[in-house]
Amino acid sequence: MKIVTFNPFRTIGMPGIQYVKPERMFEKEERRKIAEADVCLFPENWQVNALVYGMKKTIFPSIQSIQMGFNKIEVTRGFWSVCPDHVPKTVILGRNHDNINRVFDEFPFPFVAKEIRNSMGKGVFLIENHKQFNEYAENNPYFYVQEYLPIDRDLRVCFVGDDVVAAYWRINERNSFRNNVAQGAKISFDNIPNEAIELVRTTARNLGVNHAGFDVITAGGKFYFLEFNTLFGNQGFQQLGISIERTIYDYLQRTITTS
Repeated sequence: MKIVTFNPFRTIGMPGIQYVKPERMFEKEERRKIAEADVCLFPENWQVNALVYGMKKTIFPSIQSIQMGFNKIEVTRGFWSVCPDHVPKTVILGRNHDNINRVFDEFPFPFVAKEIRNSMGKGVFLIENHKQFNEYAENNPYFYVQEYLPIDRDLRVCFVGDDVVAAYWRINERNSFRNNVAQGAKISFDNIPNEAIELVRTTARNLGVNHAGFDVITAGGKFYFLEFNTLFGNQGFQQLGISIERTIYDYLQRTITTS
């Protein structure tokens, strides 16, 4: 199996692999490598249309994973399409005075406002008054506003290839708003609910997503999706002793060589 990767750090140790810098993909020698490859790994979002529609290449993660995972708006719309009952109350609005007033009318304080392209807990704000939201509005052309659900942990469920490969709680021990490991959350592998695993498995397959870390919470006896990230951290894999590169390679061998 011949492989081109655009992100060597996520494909370390895979056999039969060649690296192409994304910005050089249209140069003659790099086009040859791409043409000869059975699969192209970890392209950036701007490369996807050219690779899939122009060069007719198979890519990993899937085009659905990359294009929906590009920002929180597309992720949420994906969830709305297949599992709307598992999404917290959320509005996505353009910035104008009417929409500012709509937010205040529909969401009691506190509520959550997010920047659409951030990750690792950055760009997520707990809004407790009008001044805080007005400051958020000044800096964001699109509003992503979500009801606040009080939790002290969330569940990261990693779906790679065609199934869930790891799941762990991210527990907030600092009494802060965010549960991300990058923000100091503790990882726990205890008491992972099977219902959440099955929800992620079904949702990922329905969306055509084959590489994502899904963030799931439980509130009022129900599971909710917050988002998924196509490029997610590997702390959980390291603690479990899982080689994610080997998992991806084995999946590609099963699917590429038999297609």
